[in-house]
Amino acid sequence: MSHRAHLFSLRIGHALRESWAEGYNRQKLLKDLLAGVTVGIIAIPLAMALAIASGVPPQYGLYTAIIAGFVIALTGGSRFSISGPTAAFVVILYPIALKYGLSGLLLASVLAGVMLVAMALFRLGRLIEYIPESVTLGFTSGIAIVIVILQVKDFFGLPLTALPEHFGDKIWLLAQSLPQTAWASLVVAVVTLAVMIGWRRLKTPIPPHLPALFIGTLLGLLLLQFGADLPTVASRFSYTATDGSTAAGVPPYLPYFDWPWNRPGPEGVPLSFSWQLAKDLLAAAFAIAMLGAIESLLCAVVLDNASGRRHSANSELLGQGIGNIITPFFGGITATAALARSSANFNAGAQSPIAAIVHALVVLLALLLLTPVLAYIPMAALAALLVMVAWGMSEAPKALHLLKTAPRSDVLVFLVCLLLTVVFDMVIAITAGILLATLLFMKDIAAMTKVTDISANRKQVDQPLPEGWKVLKISGPLFFAAADRIFAEIALLSAGQRGLVLYMDGVPLLDAGGLAALDKLRDSCRRQQVELLIADLQFQPLKTLAKAGVQPEPGLLTFYGSLREALEQLQQRQAQLASESPTAAPQD
Repeated sequence: MSHRAHLFSLRIGHALRESWAEGYNRQKLLKDLLAGVTVGIIAIPLAMALAIASGVPPQYGLYTAIIAGFVIALTGGSRFSISGPTAAFVVILYPIALKYGLSGLLLASVLAGVMLVAMALFRLGRLIEYIPESVTLGFTSGIAIVIVILQVKDFFGLPLTALPEHFGDKIWLLAQSLPQTAWASLVVAVVTLAVMIGWRRLKTPIPPHLPALFIGTLLGLLLLQFGADLPTVASRFSYTATDGSTAAGVPPYLPYFDWPWNRPGPEGVPLSFSWQLAKDLLAAAFAIAMLGAIESLLCAVVLDNASGRRHSANSELLGQGIGNIITPFFGGITATAALARSSANFNAGAQSPIAAIVHALVVLLALLLLTPVLAYIPMAALAALLVMVAWGMSEAPKALHLLKTAPRSDVLVFLVCLLLTVVFDMVIAITAGILLATLLFMKDIAAMTKVTDISANRKQVDQPLPEGWKVLKISGPLFFAAADRIFAEIALLSAGQRGLVLYMDGVPLLDAGGLAALDKLRDSCRRQQVELLIADLQFQPLKTLAKAGVQPEPGLLTFYGSLREALEQLQQRQAQLASESPTAAPQD
């Protein structure tokens, strides 16, 4: 694949085809099997925890890892990505689940999938290049803060059924409820978190959350034996068994096909599909699609840097779109590429998307065989796990480095994105962040465009100029944010002059705003009878002037290929005028 082809190519199953075309053998299969089993084990508790954090029962997170993990691996464009529920979506999905229930959440995921497919077809994968790091760091840090806030309820064992939608209301309710902290939940959460932090220092290949959850669950069982009030997956969630009875925990059944709106809605009652409902969910679906695209492509870029390979950006968007269209029909929530699981997949030796398929099958086996064990996991332990996930997602060291070393404009963009994500939502944060970053960038670029009087610079103007003439050098792009200021300065400098030479070899760009500002300068010079000589135009400005039909005007506007040519012509004209002037009459 050529240097930039990965930004424009599009074909279904690109990563799988590319892996197969390179030659797939038994050795690679064994590596994929090992990596898939490793990351599958990692994904099981994460899928459950993220589903709960998103406001739905844990089995729907497992369904997502199974269906989306399988489909996106088959159809996507990133070789090592593992797709499933991710922490980044919690901030978007929780309010949807709170208002519309599971059915509304699934329908929003389908709509987002359609948008992702459309983005792929329009070859928008390359737009990831235009999102500043200050924006991505800002909203990911903000999402991490929101995730931590959502875990306070289970971390401290607070007797709350749900949290309000708005940030201020959440904080107020949690602060009021803190005196009701359940010591058993807090002990389990702190121990689980401490094991995860301590385990990282051991540098073992076993992911820290597995032993942490194991120890947290054992501690929880011990506390339950002593009569402690400790919510677990089994006590919090239930399902209807095949015989019609109600059972606790996670249902050990395969995901089944059904229309998204037939799933439980608000208060457990299914929604009725309508175009108005779809319209109401469009804004949320757009937010899901945008975040899914950003997170998936950023994950693919990180994996490219680690592996030295290139993903197909549009093919990855296509795979993510197809996965998010299909998965909700089997009960799975929104999915995207998960950086932590994808990195674990690569580090475990994955060779192709077969590893991601194996990961999905491992989660499927866990759903069928391990649900009685998973039911014992304390909710506080899962909350501690998500707090640790949020910390990793925040990239706090990188954010602190940005705050210390980046220009003030980048720091401002970062803080705006972070605060808007926490207080409002991610769509507002990203929109405002990109808009602010764009405006600040234009301001900085406009400030770089300058006009300098080089009339006395003998390195560039090697001979004296005729009286009443100046040579002005313009450096920088003449676009709408800079052109008015630059040509206004030139108009002031032209006062009382016979003519100006505008040396424009340092002007790479002239847009419509610059063209309009040049017309104003030309009109001003016409009124003041000041002649303009424009020298050394680059290709783009020359093309813009030609397309606009700007023509030389004798005595007002002339174009020259170089500064030397303009100065020589000016000297010739001066010499000609001197020779044509009448000599003084002889005296008697």
